[in-house]
Amino acid sequence: MIRLGLEIESRPSELPYIERVWCSRSDDVGRMTSIATSHWELVFWEHDGQVRAAVLGPEPHACPAPVPKDATFFGISFALGTSMPHVPISRLVGGNAEIPDVTRRSVWLKGSAWHVPDYDNAEAFVRRMVREGIVAYDPLVPAVLDGAIPDVSERTLQRRFVAATGLTRGTIRQIHRARQAAVLIQEGAPAQDVVHRLGYFDQPHLARSLNRYIGRTATQLSAPDRAEPLSLLYKPSSSVPA
Repeated sequence: MIRLGLEIESRPSELPYIERVWCSRSDDVGRMTSIATSHWELVFWEHDGQVRAAVLGPEPHACPAPVPKDATFFGISFALGTSMPHVPISRLVGGNAEIPDVTRRSVWLKGSAWHVPDYDNAEAFVRRMVREGIVAYDPLVPAVLDGAIPDVSERTLQRRFVAATGLTRGTIRQIHRARQAAVLIQEGAPAQDVVHRLGYFDQPHLARSLNRYIGRTATQLSAPDRAEPLSLLYKPSSSVPA
């Protein structure tokens, strides 16, 4: 649980389609820094009695984001390789698509009403999305990120990466590495150690990466800003993608 004016709770998932499930509540914070992420998300939120939902695309760089006071949020962050065939993810990079006709109990997807998922039953909701063909999965993407050498051309590989993630492998790697660096610095690791551990050229290279993808300097990460907290930042379970 993170408590910096924005309470965030998150957990991993055993389902290969899901990277992480999270929920949060805003308190006395009016703005946060939304850090870069290579994952797209399905997010539900309630504010002033109104329930809304949207698909949030990958974020290629950090940016400020307003936070409504006394609002609750729930999100499913989808694993790399998972996509929605009917909504090209490349169109959502750095943006979002709101889902209409949402209530506390139901959301309309593919012409029918679904029960709104929550923190505990996200997996059942996503399994139905898969069965209904709303979500598809390209196993090539996670396999390559885990170090596999695919039997396809580089051009085909790049095309499939962009189709499934909206991003290139290089961008995904840079985002992933910057997030790892931010976690290490928050845990007290010296910047020079992070440079060597994660393969940055030097400290200025690390500084540019943190500024672009996290929106913070190493010094700022060491002393969290209660007035403008970061969005969900967690320790990745996998290594930096190749």
